[in-house]
Amino acid sequence: MQTEPLTSQTEAAPAAARPEDAPAALPPESAAPPDGAVPETDAPETAAPEKKPSRLRRLLRGWLFDPRTPARLLFLLGPWIAYLCVEYLNENDPFTALNGTQLLFSAAWYYLIFWLARLLTGRPKAGAALAVTLCFLFGLANHYVLAFRGRIIFPVDLMTLGTAANVAASYDYTPDRNVWIAAAILAGYLLLLALPPRQPRGRQHLRRGTVVGSWAAMLVFLYAFFCTPLLPTVGIWAQQWKTQANGFLLNFMTALRYSFVSAPEGYDRETAEQIAAQAVPSAGDAAARPENLLVIMNESFADLQASFPDLELTEDPLPFFHALTENTVKGTMISPVTGGGTANVEFEYLTGDSLAFLPSATVAYQLYCYDRMPSMVSQVQALGYHTVSFHPYLASGWNRTSVYSWMGFDRQMYRDDVVDPQYIRSYVSDQSDYEQLFRLTDETDGPLFVFNVTMQNHSGYAQGWNHLERTVELAGQSGNGVAAQYFSLLRESDKAIQALIEHYQDSDERTMIVFFGDHQPPLGNDFYEKLYGKKLDDRTTEEVFQQYEVPFFIWTNYDQPEREGVVLSSNLLGTLTAQLAGFPLTGYQQLHSRLLDALPVNTTVGFRRPDGTLLGEGEESELTETEERLYNDYRLMAYNHLFDEKAHPEGYFGPDPAA
Repeated sequence: MQTEPLTSQTEAAPAAARPEDAPAALPPESAAPPDGAVPETDAPETAAPEKKPSRLRRLLRGWLFDPRTPARLLFLLGPWIAYLCVEYLNENDPFTALNGTQLLFSAAWYYLIFWLARLLTGRPKAGAALAVTLCFLFGLANHYVLAFRGRIIFPVDLMTLGTAANVAASYDYTPDRNVWIAAAILAGYLLLLALPPRQPRGRQHLRRGTVVGSWAAMLVFLYAFFCTPLLPTVGIWAQQWKTQANGFLLNFMTALRYSFVSAPEGYDRETAEQIAAQAVPSAGDAAARPENLLVIMNESFADLQASFPDLELTEDPLPFFHALTENTVKGTMISPVTGGGTANVEFEYLTGDSLAFLPSATVAYQLYCYDRMPSMVSQVQALGYHTVSFHPYLASGWNRTSVYSWMGFDRQMYRDDVVDPQYIRSYVSDQSDYEQLFRLTDETDGPLFVFNVTMQNHSGYAQGWNHLERTVELAGQSGNGVAAQYFSLLRESDKAIQALIEHYQDSDERTMIVFFGDHQPPLGNDFYEKLYGKKLDDRTTEEVFQQYEVPFFIWTNYDQPEREGVVLSSNLLGTLTAQLAGFPLTGYQQLHSRLLDALPVNTTVGFRRPDGTLLGEGEESELTETEERLYNDYRLMAYNHLFDEKAHPEGYFGPDPAA
């Protein structure tokens, strides 16, 4: 009997019945041998089944050969590219400037930004291009703020864009080395994103689990960052002296974290009432009051040769100021800011509150002032003074129009109100400013209070020499046009001060002039590092104080005791004004008077005792028990004044502004 060919048997067998590893069917010509024949075979013994690759290896192999992988790798690289760009623009060495903790938190923020851009665009390359460009532009804006003001951008600066835009055209934006480095890094990364393989059209959808998980992770991170003690636990704080120390993005977010003000330890309304009860009635001295009280905060006015004795100039830019002694109280005011932040200095003077109690680099005029806020304005108004604010520039800066109204000024004057304005560079000159004061005192019947913020010396100092003679330079450095312009401006300010004093010397009306600079000029970190002979981060407490010193004087055209060498902080200068003007002191000013005796300087950079002892920022624990108790009372009442206005102890801060 003939045997059926194997092929027919194979064909008859169901395909599904053949084991996965069985050999394929024999071709037709390989029939079975005749009966009795021994079949010949070359088939080896059955081999063990090949071991399957692990799941991880299969996933890795699939990911490597996935056409979307290059885009994913570039996306993962993107946050580090953004970090490099931003930190070069931040004038940091991105490889050494940050410690491990700072680098970890910075990376977390950059990855969060990139992932949000990925979710928004639906495409990794597009998301990466969007995120890195936004980071670069923000870093570029920060670079120029750092160059012009000596500090980085803070969150509150986003609320002052109108003020910044007013003076933006006066600065020099020529790209420097760091700008070119960052721009080259950005261009190289964008070029890599543009190279093939090109991405498929349309959105690349993520798995639901990936989307949900990423949102959950971001929310957990944001909660931990903003709502828990995570940052102080790991030693991260918003930097003020060393604003670049955290890296730009981390410091920006850290400043945002600390922008929320909570009540100081030990504060409650009952305690505030107990402190207020220590005040005694004050009648003042009506006979000592001036008819005209002119307060002049002169933009960037500083006596840098007094602060830095090694600074050599071709001539003294302030000869009249230095010679002014008759009927004059003069000395040094420690400003809470340097290089910028004018509004915070006038806030301290007018309210007596301290910037040291507020989050770093915030602007009280933008965030914390309120309608019918008691201040020196309402105090003098209650004494019968007509109150005028005068700033010979745009009304849009620093939210002044609202704040001045809330404080109760009877009249606000800005650049458009100046009669026949004269300009130096692009700003109303000090001389033209003071001539407006002459008109005000001539036109006003009865007591007059003017708060005047000048504009002539505002930075930047590379605007050209319109109506400005180049008179004072750095000795041996005639090529430094920026410094020469600033010191030449000071010379013009000194001439204007002389004209101001001579005008009121001949007046029959009792006149008091309070004059002070708001802060030192932003001449750049390089300028100050040459003065110190070291990096700014390496300064001692005494050296830090030097950069916050500005001069002040209180002059009268009538007899008053003369004093020199007075040192105080700007939050107490208003109380000294009230004392010398014979005003009845509010309970708050009586607290300030005690501070003038014990801690005449208490500010953002530390403390100075009457004997000259300095305590730096963060050395509050070195205060004596008496000093600490007094300073804590001040802290509690400042909080009550600024944040608990419905619970002011009656009359403690003086009368409320007129409705």
